Amino acid sequence: MLIFRCTNEIMEVNVMEIPNELGSEVLSVFETVRKTGKIKKGINEVTKAIERGQAKLVIYATDVNPPEIVMHLEPLCKEKNIPCVKFGTKSELGAVAGLEVGASALAVVDVGTEKSKLKEVVDKIKALNETKEEKKEENSEEEKEDAASEEEKNEE
Repeated sequence: MLIFRCTNEIMEVNVMEIPNELGSEVLSVFETVRKTGKIKKGINEVTKAIERGQAKLVIYATDVNPPEIVMHLEPLCKEKNIPCVKFGTKSELGAVAGLEVGASALAVVDVGTEKSKLKEVVDKIKALNETKEEKKEENSEEEKEDAASEEEKNEE
């Protein structure tokens, strides 16, 4: 979990890292979409696509340095209800995008012929997000219970 300060407020951002199997599927979708549809490459283009509501799926690299460069993608995607994952390295994303250099982020804008495969991957990501949210809720409930029992002990 990343925590950063923004105008005197502390915001918590849950970074969605995905398993290798699902990451490979996401990368294969991006490769095919690159050939038959349209993708955006780089932080600036991806951010614009998200803000305009054009992005269907966003992926960003794990090795972006400094991490503040991509920190805004996750909350922005959450606001726009766009699946966003953190997977792979910049060089891997660059290769998938057909570039000779690395790419920090990629976004699917026009699906092309991969509509069913994209839907399948997005559904898997959403299911993974839901289980993650459920675990988070369970943990917060346990923390509340622990805090309440701690207070009862302190009152005695």
